[in-house]
Amino acid sequence: MKITITGLDVFDVRFPTSRQLDGSDATHPDPDYSAAYVVLTAANGATGHGFCFTIGRGNEVCVAAIEAYAPHVTGRDIDLDDLGEFSRRLVNDSQLRWLGPEKGVAHMALAALVNAAFDLAGVAAGKPVWKLLADYTPEQVVDLVDWRYLTDALTPSTALDLLKDRSTGKDAREAELRRGGYPAYTTTPGWLGYTDEKLVRLAREAVADGFTQIKIKVGSDLTADVRRMRLARAAVGTDVRIAIDANQRWDVQQAIDWVGRLAEHDPYWIEEPTSPDDILGHAAIRRAVAPVKVATGEHTHNRVMFKQLLAVGAIDVLQLDACRVGGVTENVAILLLAAHFGVPVCPHAGGVGLCEVVQHLAMFDFVAVSGSVDGRAIEYVDHLHEHFIDPVRVVSGHYLAPSQPGMSSRMWPDTLAAHRYPDGSVWQ
Repeated sequence: MKITITGLDVFDVRFPTSRQLDGSDATHPDPDYSAAYVVLTAANGATGHGFCFTIGRGNEVCVAAIEAYAPHVTGRDIDLDDLGEFSRRLVNDSQLRWLGPEKGVAHMALAALVNAAFDLAGVAAGKPVWKLLADYTPEQVVDLVDWRYLTDALTPSTALDLLKDRSTGKDAREAELRRGGYPAYTTTPGWLGYTDEKLVRLAREAVADGFTQIKIKVGSDLTADVRRMRLARAAVGTDVRIAIDANQRWDVQQAIDWVGRLAEHDPYWIEEPTSPDDILGHAAIRRAVAPVKVATGEHTHNRVMFKQLLAVGAIDVLQLDACRVGGVTENVAILLLAAHFGVPVCPHAGGVGLCEVVQHLAMFDFVAVSGSVDGRAIEYVDHLHEHFIDPVRVVSGHYLAPSQPGMSSRMWPDTLAAHRYPDGSVWQ
């Protein structure tokens, strides 16, 4: 189904989360959760909504980058049955590609547009995006992917065989997803700026709400981290997993030493222990801190870096982000790579809207790609969901499958007006 895009509108939307230190960690002590939010309007009046996520200053740069893609979007046709072509059209802009290639602000802007196109496709089909993707044939899924730079690790034919194999049991897995949802873990208790009392209270509440894993931020002060881990473990008991997240704070040896000091409190994984670009560093840390797992991915630029992380055995857990790489199409490639290498995917979420959009990728992965939820959970943070028309629903520690058409990415018009920076009422 081809449609003509007649409008591309972008909004600089910011939320003053730094006032309560929501989202604070060792590297980002004062985040204002923000979205460079795009609306695509088709000639028939239908709209598609997407965004890329930032934490305040610089959101305007993402807005400008989205607008720079307008020549490839406005007045052009999009085939909603071939969104891989749309993604490649944007990726192959010879001038914007110089800013990456396929990384940084230009690539995040591309993700916002690709995700908006999938939201539009879901609405046109009357399906949530997880279901839209799950209903694709294996051939259609493979055609979404840009296979450049991947075929030394995974070929289209191998991916096709994997998807055909997973076709067995798809209906049963979809029924299971609709019944019980998808496992979640929560970072709500763990922000670094929270007091010890707030950490303990929220950790206990998380267990009471059915979560079997929480995450706390570490990396700024070792003595404080030892204390907070001790308090968190006492609050949740021995049967609940506690993941820790350093947000890229450490050098390689420092990460090994720091995790060693926290090991007595049984951390489940260490997330982003060093620079997200340091593939060999992650591999060294993984060898040294086992059985503590190593997780990363929210700042990994593209499918090529994920390929390398997987191929050299640098990570135990892959944390893709719905708005960091090139949107749905590139994340499909990453899901296929993870399934091929047998590494579980625990998507990064939190932020503003990240929970809403990434649930679709994880649920598609369960139904059609990995076929499993073993060792998998989607991050959840109880922030800002009220600003979305189709907010996430988490019950007993599980994401419930969205049923509304689209990608759950649409904000309320009043939210866009009030939080638009710098002239919205929230910022006056």
